[in-house]
Parts: sequence; C-alpha cells; structure tokens
Amino acid sequence: MKDTLSAAVVLIGNELLSGSIQDKNLAHIAKELEVRGIRIRETRIIPDIESEIVEAVNHLRQKFDYVFTTGGIGPTHDDITSDSMAAAFGVNNVIQQTVFEQIDKRFKEKGIPFTKEAQRMAYAPQGSEIIASKHSIIPGYRIDNVFVMAGVPSIMRLMLEGVIEHLNTGLTIHNKAIHANVGEGEIAHPLGIIQDQHPNIDIGSYPQDKNSEFSDYRVIFMVKGTDLEEIQITCDKILAACKDRGHDAILA
Repeated sequence: MKDTLSAAVVLIGNELLSGSIQDKNLAHIAKELEVRGIRIRETRIIPDIESEIVEAVNHLRQKFDYVFTTGGIGPTHDDITSDSMAAAFGVNNVIQQTVFEQIDKRFKEKGIPFTKEAQRMAYAPQGSEIIASKHSIIPGYRIDNVFVMAGVPSIMRLMLEGVIEHLNTGLTIHNKAIHANVGEGEIAHPLGIIQDQHPNIDIGSYPQDKNSEFSDYRVIFMVKGTDLEEIQITCDKILAACKDRGHDAILA
C-alpha cells in the first residue's frame, strides 16, 4: 500500500499468554493508526522475560517505522518493560524527575505512601522522551522509534492520545466491507485475479460472524487502501464476481 508507514505492536505480559486476560489493546491501536496512514504489519505477544523483550524490540525497531509496546510499566515485580527497554538500547533505566514529582504529588493528595515499588513508575530508559497524557498522571514514553505504554486498556488509550501527536503520518487508509452469500472456495479464483489487478489494495476474505447484523451472509470481504476510487473499482469487481456466480452481495 503506497504512501503509508509501517508499525509493529508488542503485547507484553504472562497473563496474555496464559489466557488469564484477553487483549483489548491491539484492535484499538490498529484502528487509531490506520486513519493516520500507519499499518500494523506484525504483532507479538511475549512473556515478562527480559531477554525476549529485548530480542523482540531490537528486531522490530529495525524492521518497521514504529514499534508500540503495551504492558509492564507498573510498580510490581513483574513490571520489567522499562528495565528491558533500557537493556535493548544499552542505556540505564533512570528516574524521570518530573514524573516522580507528579506521581508523588498525586499520592500525597490521596494520602497514599509513595513506596519504593510505586516509584518504579517514574523510571524510563536514559534519553527517553516522556509523553504526557492530559488525563493520566502516568505517562508513556518514546525512545527512538519505540513507544512504550501501559497494558491496562483504559490507561493505554489515554497514553495513545499523547503518542499520536508525536507520529509522522501517511495517507489515510480507507476500508469498505462487502457481505456475500458466496462460499470462499467458489470465489477464491476470481478474488485472486482481482487482487493481482489491484496490488495497492488489500482484500481480505473472512467467514461471517453469526452474531453480526449481516449474519444472513456467509462471507465478508474487507477492501482497504489509500485511493478511494480504486477501492470502489475493486469492490465493484467483487460484487460482479459474486453476481456472476448467482449469489447475493451488498456493499455495507
């Protein structure tokens, strides 16, 4: 897809791998980035193990324009993302004085002890750019092309609002959906031809969710690109291919 930027997301946390908690961050990040012309090209879910965090970050930051991480920047023993990020960049994990003072002030207002463990939330790798959020005292931060955010969805979303202001953007990625009663095996050949004719358009084919408002249709085709005219032409060809095979299809 022309004139877009690429990104990877690293979801950090043992709880994600065990199924104890279901990820709610990836879809939100992807949607927020797509309208800004940034495409998620790879996602990894990794445990709270420093060597694995270091390997993933160092590999992905060289491969993509941006890397976004979620999880592991809280006060508990398993929150090792900032330590690991410092190791990945070969720097020290150091206290960020402005963040320290900000959290200290809030804890005092609430009468909460600002323990040594809680102070871990004020650390970030040396040289990081702290990214403040309007609605959260705990900021995310940036080091080179890597953006580090919390794993709790509500906090991550607040951090992402601040992160977005620091991103370069590409052309907006638009998408349209076609719902069809055709079987995937039946449409696979013409769909492949249409994709070859429009290499700058992404065409995805997925079985229809039985709980959706379009549950009467068997398949949904997602058509994405930066050129609205070419998206429409591609959709018209898919609709025609379905009709030629005697099946109903609608552009939603």
